[in-house]
Amino acid sequence: MRVAAIDIGTNSTRLLVAEVASRDGVLRTLDRHMTITRLGEGVDSSRRLAPAAIERTLAALRAYREVIDAIGGVERVRAIATSAARDAQNRDDFFGPAAGVLGVDLELLSGEEEAELSFLGATTGLSGIAEPPYLVVDIGGGSTEFVVGTDRPEGLRSVDLGCVRCTEAWLHADPPSAEELSQAVHVVREHLADVRREVPGVKDARTLIGLAGTVSTFAAVEQGLERYDHDRIHHFRLSRVAAEDVFRTLVTEPIEQRRHNPGLDPGRVDVIVGGAVILVTILRTFGFSEVLVSESDILDGLVRSLA
Repeated sequence: MRVAAIDIGTNSTRLLVAEVASRDGVLRTLDRHMTITRLGEGVDSSRRLAPAAIERTLAALRAYREVIDAIGGVERVRAIATSAARDAQNRDDFFGPAAGVLGVDLELLSGEEEAELSFLGATTGLSGIAEPPYLVVDIGGGSTEFVVGTDRPEGLRSVDLGCVRCTEAWLHADPPSAEELSQAVHVVREHLADVRREVPGVKDARTLIGLAGTVSTFAAVEQGLERYDHDRIHHFRLSRVAAEDVFRTLVTEPIEQRRHNPGLDPGRVDVIVGGAVILVTILRTFGFSEVLVSESDILDGLVRSLA
């Protein structure tokens, strides 16, 4: 079956077109795209999607519809929206036009549904690569999902904490001041205390799996990648020592200097420190020595759900 999945997040909008074999469920990627659209810009304070953010995202969706049509033979399309849309009081201003562009209605996922799909995508094909049980962490723009399990989710929690939300709420100086960073770390720790309490299986997890742009960016910066390279990022083992080193570099540089780091997407320059605070605090708090970076995520879970 040939299918397409679209994930409309707070910071980015992404597309995956793939074929899934009916017999063994093997997924073959036909095309994959990511566009920084920042749909959630200002949502944390205004609770509304800005007209410019809506138009940026609609422009990406128009381009993705053209990609799907050009590939041809796509039987099913599933498009989902997450944290920014959950928080916005005027989400219908976006959902109506988006459905017109794509030809399918958008689904508003709960944090729990988002977590389950992320786990499904991230844990496929891990046999012999990583030791279960897994803690899958998906650091988005507006929320972060935590899921523990082996073959299926056994405990999960979604928290209103992401790279965009963290940046807009606490990190205002360029570069962030020590006081701002301390406050942001404190807030992340409070959220992690909730996760530890509500998902007790976290303490038994043997492998930390990290998803989404912040984690992939850390892997790319650590390796000094001038261009995105899926094979060098997917299943890269980012040590806590290396993550701390990247963290120190990013948080002490002003934006104009930070943007020159190889591996840092220009669209993430202003929010990567917020994501970095979340990632490093997770490693410190839960005591993992490394994070296994996965490029298989909610998009892969969506594709498998369609097939």
